[in-house]
Amino acid sequence: MNHAIKVHQIGGPDVLSWEAQEVGDPGPGEVRLRHTAIGLNYIDVYFRTGTYPAPHLPFTPGFEGAGLVEAVGQGVDQFAPGSRVAYAAQPIGAYSEARLISADKLVKLPDSIDDRVAAAMMLKGMTAQYLMRSTVALKAGDTILFHAAAGGVGLIACQWACHLGVTIIGTVGSDEKAELAQAHGCTHTIVYSRENFVDRVRELTDGQGVDAVYDSVGQDTFEGSLDCLKPRGTLALFGQSSGNVAPFDPSILSAKGSLYLTRPTLFHYTADRESLIHCATELFEVIQKGAVKADINQEYALADAATAHADLQGRRTTGASVLLP
Repeated sequence: MNHAIKVHQIGGPDVLSWEAQEVGDPGPGEVRLRHTAIGLNYIDVYFRTGTYPAPHLPFTPGFEGAGLVEAVGQGVDQFAPGSRVAYAAQPIGAYSEARLISADKLVKLPDSIDDRVAAAMMLKGMTAQYLMRSTVALKAGDTILFHAAAGGVGLIACQWACHLGVTIIGTVGSDEKAELAQAHGCTHTIVYSRENFVDRVRELTDGQGVDAVYDSVGQDTFEGSLDCLKPRGTLALFGQSSGNVAPFDPSILSAKGSLYLTRPTLFHYTADRESLIHCATELFEVIQKGAVKADINQEYALADAATAHADLQGRRTTGASVLLP
């Protein structure tokens, strides 16, 4: 019997329940995938707490994993039983020992990339790819501000930005996390608990501001993030770990320098097969070059997902975390 984490009501980590489930055979266009590793991401917390509405109750959290194809449905010819694959895609349901999933959501794993690395890197790594290569096409000489630089996406972004020749200013919560971000290519770090990040960014950029701000914090940092931008700069608000941003008058964007504001998600940037393959291929290339490495600093048994969520929300994790079936 297969098992999965189920959520019957929104709430704290304690609502994550380890239960038996039937998986069944894949339908047309589907595969049955047996997970070898599953990624832990803050978006999982958003769904568990109801910040993002789940499609139904009960549900199984998670959008990212790696594993082996066990069976294929009618019309699936790009994979076969035994294929090593990974994904970061809807629909929700990765916190499971095995699942059915559309073959179009999967990508083949290169032999040189370990399953745990893939599970830790697909969502966070492809997020870094679309943010820095599509939302704002960064180039050598640009300067950016990245909040939560020692987090899962942040450490990947620091490495990738450094690889591109970009100056990266990162906010972190402690001296320990500052050292971690710097070790991954972050040019300057700001410990937000004792430094005003807006003042520090202005100081570091000689009053010019940055080309782009990448903000997954939301409520606590939003206004300051806008104040860090140079005229016609872009704020990419890709999360809200501190809460939703309050309604505001869009004319503030013109008052602060004809700024751009976007609320992007990975799933829109990988909605079609061609975009997904392009995004994943760029990620795999920088991993294979050694320009971007996965720091899997925490591993949890899948059955212990509640502990993993508590650690994630309590800011007790750094880098990437994986759940192991």
